Amino acid sequence: MPPGKGGIFLSPVSRAILYKDIPYNRWKIILCLLMTLLLTACSSKNTAKSTRNEGSFNGSVYTVKRGDTLYKVSRMTGTSVGELARMNSLPPPYKLLVGQRLRTKGTASRTASKNTATARKSTPSRQTAPAQVAKVTAPPVGSRCWLWPAKGKVIEGYSYQDGGNKGIDIAGSRGQAIYASGPGTVVYAGNQLRGYGNLVMIKHNEDYITAYAHNDTILVSNGQKIKAGQKIATMGNSGTSSVRLHFQLRYRATAIDPQRYLKDSC
Repeated sequence: MPPGKGGIFLSPVSRAILYKDIPYNRWKIILCLLMTLLLTACSSKNTAKSTRNEGSFNGSVYTVKRGDTLYKVSRMTGTSVGELARMNSLPPPYKLLVGQRLRTKGTASRTASKNTATARKSTPSRQTAPAQVAKVTAPPVGSRCWLWPAKGKVIEGYSYQDGGNKGIDIAGSRGQAIYASGPGTVVYAGNQLRGYGNLVMIKHNEDYITAYAHNDTILVSNGQKIKAGQKIATMGNSGTSSVRLHFQLRYRATAIDPQRYLKDSC
């Protein structure tokens, strides 16, 4: 199915690959399942639209839908996670409710929204310390060299919080080159994973996968062999509100902080 068409919603697989930390021995099965579902989805264009509760954004207020996280809302509205948490008085771990209305940086009024977090009690309650989130056991720094996939400022860093950013977001200009962080094989090139726009995923070996999201143009295809530093896409804002690259580095299917490993040259 060509980029820019389809809009297929593959929630279980999408979250399994790019949001959840799945067991190492299952990631290959999930990738196979993903490709099967993508092929099947192409034959079901005329299926009636889902009646699931959809979110909406009017430029200033975002209404939460099922499956949303604060980071996903951040990408959709162009408001940072920190700004969203501050503007809506959201404590960690930033749990959202379906139908909840979130103020964004486009909101003209600075008064608190009446509809924000309606399920939260108005009376003061005893504060509890944020839940401690265990860090992923990652490979030693320097065990492998990874190139920066694009030039630009990191506007959203990696988060260890549940539902947080499982990669980094790099700001840039439309059409800017995006490069493979390391050598490998393209295992996905398309736009069927909702919220990621035009996406490229590269398998480097049995341990590592990298993902490159929100591209303007994809320059590679499934199964293609890729060299480190090869141009694979151009930067855009597909699936998000501003031009950026969302980049993930996964070790044995678990997202790790890319900035600990990225270098200008190898």
